[in-house]
Amino acid sequence: MTAPDTPRLAPLGHLGGDRAASERTLPDLLAEARAQEGAKALVLVGDRAPLAAGDRLAWISPDQAPEGGEWAFLGRDDSGAPLLLCAFPGDAEEAVAAAAGWSSLRASGGALTPHDAARFVEALSLGRWLLDAPFCSFCGTRAHILDGGWSRRCPGCGRTHFPRTDPAVIVAVTHPDDSDLLLLGSNAAWARERYSCFAGFVEAGESLESAVVREVAEEAGVRPRSVRYHGSQAWPYPRSLMLGFFAEADDAVAARADGEEIADVRWFSRDEIGAALDRGGEMILPGPASIAHMLITDWFEERA
Repeated sequence: MTAPDTPRLAPLGHLGGDRAASERTLPDLLAEARAQEGAKALVLVGDRAPLAAGDRLAWISPDQAPEGGEWAFLGRDDSGAPLLLCAFPGDAEEAVAAAAGWSSLRASGGALTPHDAARFVEALSLGRWLLDAPFCSFCGTRAHILDGGWSRRCPGCGRTHFPRTDPAVIVAVTHPDDSDLLLLGSNAAWARERYSCFAGFVEAGESLESAVVREVAEEAGVRPRSVRYHGSQAWPYPRSLMLGFFAEADDAVAARADGEEIADVRWFSRDEIGAALDRGGEMILPGPASIAHMLITDWFEERA
């Protein structure tokens, strides 16, 4: 199995357009962007956004947004009009009309256009930070929002804070002797028929490759070799950057669940994976918005 020359992008790994980062330091950016003709805002309630259709977000004029949200500058669309975020906590009312209802990134990200999927993950990642981290992590003082929502300055100790991103590896493990077998695990918190790739956060002072070896060994009992990077995407649950890998198990017989986080591990045939992707089998795979789905699909299609 050989890697493609140009691996396809993960479902939420596409470029959403111009983030216009150079404008973030402009004075009164948010106020001026909200007042600019053609400006559009995306309202988020928790991790849910309004949909205009199954594959498109419902953007509104900033003056139509409910009061009390946290605002941020997301960049500009292809016409140069400002794109803004108006974020509310998860228990707020869904006060914006949506022709196709409201949906989470986890549920709908895989069905959105690449542009809207990228903007959704950008908005949700930034919005969660704005709502969840209002205080200085050093002295506890409420910090002031700067740079169009992309930083905070603490008036107490003067420190500047930025949105946090936690790197995590996710690994599809292949069989050392049979290219038609893939090792997947079932998390103890899931239904018994749900399986996915192995994943975990990168620890302090650890390389990505070391994290792959450690996580797979801990969760599945096998030591991976031939570790190969495949792609990445942000996953704001709560603030991860998922880095996808393929690796080959050194000893297929050694595969076993850790009994704590992972309840079961199994070698699945290509036919079983194909049936699950078609939703015709008993096994449930990760949803299409996840990088795990891409890793499994690419293995099934022999792209990896």
